[in-house]
Amino acid sequence: MDILFVVIGIILIFGGIIGSFLPVIPGPITSWFGLLFLYLTSVISINYTLLIITLIIALGIFILDYFIPGMGAKRFGGSRYGIIGTTIGLLIGLFFFPPFGIVLGPFLGALLGEFAYGATSKDAVKAAFGSLIGLLSSVFLKFIVAIVYAGIFFWVFFKNIQAII
Repeated sequence: MDILFVVIGIILIFGGIIGSFLPVIPGPITSWFGLLFLYLTSVISINYTLLIITLIIALGIFILDYFIPGMGAKRFGGSRYGIIGTTIGLLIGLFFFPPFGIVLGPFLGALLGEFAYGATSKDAVKAAFGSLIGLLSSVFLKFIVAIVYAGIFFWVFFKNIQAII
């Protein structure tokens, strides 16, 4: 059963890293579940402090993920239309134009959203740039947290590999 938990944990850790880029998978939370599965094995003693702290961080990042792109757009004068356009552009760019769509999709989506709102060209480009900065900041933050969780997972795993196998 321990090996099954470790395999599920590894899948969740890598799913969390991938989820840092995909908006449909909550990256840090998925990685946290990978940590949880590792700690549910019978040979690794549960470090409640580590699990609680990493859960709080994962939930905090999950909540911030909804606000960071909007904060970037607002900081640069964007509207709600630009924020919605950013999200739609990310989804379209991610699935239809990978890997460049991850960057170009949100920018073009925000730009079109601002034009739909009635913004001037200068304001629309400025807001689209802000949305893009916010989105990339959010992705970077999720990726860093997922990588740290992967590091914790594999450090604990390799430290206890004799007992697991």
